[in-house]
Amino acid sequence: MPPEATRVLVVAALSLFVTSLFMRSVDPVIPQIAAAFQMDVRTVALLSTAYALPYALAQPLLGSLGDTVGKVIVLKVSLVTSAIAAFLGAFAPDYSVLFASRAIVGVVSGGLFPIAMALAGDLVPVHRRQIAFGRLLAAAMLGNVLGSPLAGVIADTVGWRGVFAVVASLAVVAYVAVEIGLRGLALDRRTRFEMATVVGGFRAVLRNPLAKFCFSAVFLEGAFLLGLFPFVALLLAARGEDRAVIAGVVLAGFAVGGFLYSGSVSLLLGRIGERGMMILGGLLMACGVVVVSAGFAWQVEVATFVVLGLGFYSLHGVIQVYVTELAPSARGLAMALHGSAFFFGQAVGPVLYRYGFEHLGVTAATWVGAAVLLGVGVMCAAKLRRPAKT
Repeated sequence: MPPEATRVLVVAALSLFVTSLFMRSVDPVIPQIAAAFQMDVRTVALLSTAYALPYALAQPLLGSLGDTVGKVIVLKVSLVTSAIAAFLGAFAPDYSVLFASRAIVGVVSGGLFPIAMALAGDLVPVHRRQIAFGRLLAAAMLGNVLGSPLAGVIADTVGWRGVFAVVASLAVVAYVAVEIGLRGLALDRRTRFEMATVVGGFRAVLRNPLAKFCFSAVFLEGAFLLGLFPFVALLLAARGEDRAVIAGVVLAGFAVGGFLYSGSVSLLLGRIGERGMMILGGLLMACGVVVVSAGFAWQVEVATFVVLGLGFYSLHGVIQVYVTELAPSARGLAMALHGSAFFFGQAVGPVLYRYGFEHLGVTAATWVGAAVLLGVGVMCAAKLRRPAKT
C-alpha cells in the first residue's frame, strides 16, 4: 500500500474512533444529566435521538459536499464543529442548550464516516479495499467499545460535563492529526457546488442497478439486527439478570466480533471469497438472533454477540466495497446514502421489534428477524457482482 494511503488510513481511523466515542458517550450519563436539570429520565434520553436522527439526515448532503467542495475540507469543518458543539454541551446552562449541542454534533458527525471511507476508497485499490475498510471499522469498533465505559469513569470522577469536555478535546486532537497527516497530499478533485451537480451525483449513484440492493441490505441490517440491541437489557432482566454492567458486557461482544473480522478478513477473502462472506454473514446473524431469544445464560449471550459481530461485518464490509464503486465520481455521496440507510434502519428497528414482541412474542419476532437477515445475505450473494472490467 502506498505511504500516502497509509497516512490517510491512520488519520481516517482516528476520525472514526472519535465519531464512535461521540455516539456512545452520552448513554451512561443520562441519569446524571436528568438529576442536574431536575428532569424526567425518559425526556433526557431523547439526547440519543438528538444525535442519531440528524446523523442519518445529514449524511447525503455532507457526502455530496465532499464530492464537490472537497472531502478534506468537509472532514476538517466537521471535526472543528464537533469540538465547538461538544464544548458548548459541557457548559450548557439548561437542557435545551445541551439538546441543541448534541443535535449539532449529530449533523456534522454524519459527515465524518462517509468522508473517511470515501477517502480510503479514493486511494486504496479495489482489491485491497476490503482489508482497508476492515481496519477502519476496527477503529470505529474500538470507539464503540470504549465510549460507554470511558464516559462512565469520567462521569463518576468529575461529573457528566467532563464527558462532553473530553470528547471535544479528542475532536481537537483528530483535527490536528488531519492537518498534519494530510498536509501536502492532493486528495480532492473539487468542482463548483451547484444543485445540478448534486442532482447529477444522486442520479449517478442511483442509476447503478446495484444501489437498490446495497442500500436496502444495510437498512434491513440496521432494522433487524441493531434494532434488537435496545432490548438486550430487558431480555436479560426477564431472566433474572438485571445488572447494567452485564448488559454492557454482552453488547461489547458485538464489537469483539468486529475485531475478529478485522483480523481475519484477508483469510476469509482468500478462503471463501466475497460471495461466501456474504452468505456466511447472513447465516451467522440469523443463528445469533435465534440464540438471543432462547434464554441462555449471559455468558452464552456474550459469545453469541461475538458471533453476531463477526457475521455482521462479514456481510456489511463486502457491501461497503460495492458502495464505493456505485459511482466513483460521487463516492462520498454513495457512502453517505449508505450510512443514511443504515441509520434509518436502526431508527425503525426498535419500533418493529417492540410491535413484534407485543403481538407475536419474543421467540416469533426474533425468528422473523433471523429469516430477514439470512435473506439479506443470500440476496447480496446472488445480486452483487463485480463487473469484469474492474
